[in-house]
Amino acid sequence: MNRRHCLETLGIAALAGGHMPAWAEGKGKFRPAICAYSFRDQLKNGSFTYEGLIRMAAELGADGVDLTTYWLHDTTDQTLFALKRAAYRNGIALYNIGIRARMAQPTAELQAAEVETVRKWLDVAERLGASHMRIFGGAIPKGATEDQAVTWAVETLKRAADEAGKKGITLGVEDDGGITTNADRTVEIFKKTDSPWVGINLDIGNFPDDGYAQIEMCAPYATNVHFKSEVHVAKKREPADWARVLKILGAAGYRGYLALEYEATEDPMTVVPKLVGKMREVIRAA
Repeated sequence: MNRRHCLETLGIAALAGGHMPAWAEGKGKFRPAICAYSFRDQLKNGSFTYEGLIRMAAELGADGVDLTTYWLHDTTDQTLFALKRAAYRNGIALYNIGIRARMAQPTAELQAAEVETVRKWLDVAERLGASHMRIFGGAIPKGATEDQAVTWAVETLKRAADEAGKKGITLGVEDDGGITTNADRTVEIFKKTDSPWVGINLDIGNFPDDGYAQIEMCAPYATNVHFKSEVHVAKKREPADWARVLKILGAAGYRGYLALEYEATEDPMTVVPKLVGKMREVIRAA
């Protein structure tokens, strides 16, 4: 079948069914993943490993691992390539890494240092095969206003985005306290940076109030999603309505990973497998 015939056939099928195919609608598409941060205590004390997480993800039917890098022993090729090999052999994508870079820096020297941190970890992401890297907006520096902090964050992020673009890696600014406590500022930083290599790492559980409304504000710009078991409503934590969240993300045309990030108090070795199973069910029903 030639290309023209193929397109004509698809068009006829779409008309017959009364709708366009999903790829033409911008419909959401979701892939289950696990965020390494869910096992922060175990990774820190050595009772669990990144390789173990990769195997767990494969066994639970997840597609990817969001690799929080805080507990890597080193970033040598030997260490990184062993993880890359384990991921490939288990059919798991190491699609994102999380680092501790904070964009809101008040001086040129501090901004340059953060850009250098980003540059270093972009090299790590590239060697792992990750196409996305999570960073932070940062806290408001002492004596500064929030507007000043946002301006500094944008200045730093523009330079970091230039470096990311050279590697073909997208930077996701996470809503996580400081100047990104709420959706309006997070979106503002994204828009003012105005780079194709910047998006929002949307954490659905980090907004302190009106969680669903703020998720909806960020969803059109999300390049990665941290999927939490709880969302804040009226300043109180409630079990997250995952079907509602997927509806919001789908309406925004989000296509990508949902990385389960468990932060509650139960043992993640027991709870995470159950939550991944539930997440897969919700995705199938979406």
